[in-house]
Amino acid sequence: MPLAALNYKNPVWPGYFADPFVLRVGNEYFAYGTGSDEGNGRQPDGRVFPLLRSNDLVNWEYLGGALEPLTDSRSTAYWAPEVAEREGKFFMYYAADMRLRIAIADTPRGPFRDAGNELFPDEPFSIDAHPFRDPKDGRWYLFFAKDFFDGRTGTGTAVVPLADDMMTPREPPRVVVRASADWQIYERNRRWYDRDWEAWHTVEGPFVVERGGRYFCLYSGGRWETADYGVGFAVADHPLGPWTDEWSHLGPTVLRGREGEVLGPGHNSVVLGPDDRTLYMVYHAWDVQKTARRMCIDPLVWVEGCPKCVGPTSGRTEPRPSAD
Repeated sequence: MPLAALNYKNPVWPGYFADPFVLRVGNEYFAYGTGSDEGNGRQPDGRVFPLLRSNDLVNWEYLGGALEPLTDSRSTAYWAPEVAEREGKFFMYYAADMRLRIAIADTPRGPFRDAGNELFPDEPFSIDAHPFRDPKDGRWYLFFAKDFFDGRTGTGTAVVPLADDMMTPREPPRVVVRASADWQIYERNRRWYDRDWEAWHTVEGPFVVERGGRYFCLYSGGRWETADYGVGFAVADHPLGPWTDEWSHLGPTVLRGREGEVLGPGHNSVVLGPDDRTLYMVYHAWDVQKTARRMCIDPLVWVEGCPKCVGPTSGRTEPRPSAD
């Protein structure tokens, strides 16, 4: 039985740090997140996306902003960066004004500079990109969130295979997970796209983990501002699907809030811990006063073949055994 050998206290970073993605490079960890709305997410150095570095997932240092802001637009909203490494280059996938873009750097410290193109110019809304390398054959895929206008209308998740340039979708998007339950409602009677929707749903923040030859897509559902926001999952035998979610009627089964302690945990990434055995979910959560979304970590374990976060925890957490 592997040990979650870290002694940590959530949140592991005191500042605003939403949509946290952690990349392990050798024995170092780099965390990229969405900044606060104050100053349009700009960091003191003028860049966007706060960037942190750690040797142990627990103690972090602030490195500044990761991305040079766009110069040829009036973009004011920068969301949810994730970074992939390939052949010594680092590719950042991010949303600017609700459209997915790519930036490139020579090191995980950046600065990342935009490559000059939108990934999905025909989509009116695309966010929450997640680049995934299939460990079976080394092929790359991009999971992301987009809007759907039939059935349970709202935001859902999709996937495309990527070309060798890491920037070009090789075929149209395929559905991964769409809303199927009321807990995934973002807002009733929402005004959006110049019309009224009886219920607008949200399934977003995809992150894929391969285990035992199967693929598990963790996703966040509901309204990010509320205590009901949490993480569910779907399963497939191939990154392009078909994907099934047989557990959504139970609510967020992977991670959900703790009343009076942790509100609205979600938009997670997963990274291998310093012991090279334990997987950690990295996610954001509100404090009880809802002053900020902050970065938290807790082990990701498997219970009867299903992913489960040992959390959310708050306060000091001692090393513990984790189910496997």
